[in-house]
Amino acid sequence: MATAMAATAVERAVLEEEFRWLLHDEVHAVLRQLQDILKEAALRFTLPGSGTEGPAKQENFILGSCGTDQVKGVLTLQGDALSQADVNLKMPRNNQLLHFAFREDKQWKLQQIQDARNHVSQAIYLLDNRDENYQFRTGAEVLKLMDAVMLQLTRARNRLTTPATLTLPEIAASGLTRMFAPALPSDVLVNVYINLNKLCLTVYQLHALQPNSTKNFRPSGGSVLHSPGAML
Repeated sequence: MATAMAATAVERAVLEEEFRWLLHDEVHAVLRQLQDILKEAALRFTLPGSGTEGPAKQENFILGSCGTDQVKGVLTLQGDALSQADVNLKMPRNNQLLHFAFREDKQWKLQQIQDARNHVSQAIYLLDNRDENYQFRTGAEVLKLMDAVMLQLTRARNRLTTPATLTLPEIAASGLTRMFAPALPSDVLVNVYINLNKLCLTVYQLHALQPNSTKNFRPSGGSVLHSPGAML
């Protein structure tokens, strides 16, 4: 009986020692690896004037309609802003060809990129507060930290994979239509957003409703989650 109790005590002592090693050494090693990965990811969100060397890289996105040639053009993304846009639009009513471009003195900030970057930065901040000098006391404390980090990363991912669904009045009020020269026709609205790895431009042509028609300005999808952007 005494021998069994002694063996149990020794086994428990060994397990406790292994657990302390796990909390004090292995957890911090894994957190360092995660921190390095997130810092590398944060570099992908480098913004103009953020202290990094040189301006943010420009990326060009070729526009094309699904199976049609109604919308063609190029959007230029630099950091978190659309710096240039050149759009050719064929109006479906009369096949009129229209050409629009961004005003040279304006850029359009994409709120999705800013929000995703902020969430990644918040995840890094949480890990910075638990550096190698911090002593974890329990496994529950580690799980609580990881839950908080994963929450920020999930929010960052969702900002880029689930664009907001906006009503037409909300799109009209966003200011994006005032970015173009020449000005867009009064019956045309545009919206720009990120969906996964794609930069999307949606064009709406407005039609007058009959008095007995049902007004439904919201496309199918979720609710409004964020402001689309800002004009600079």
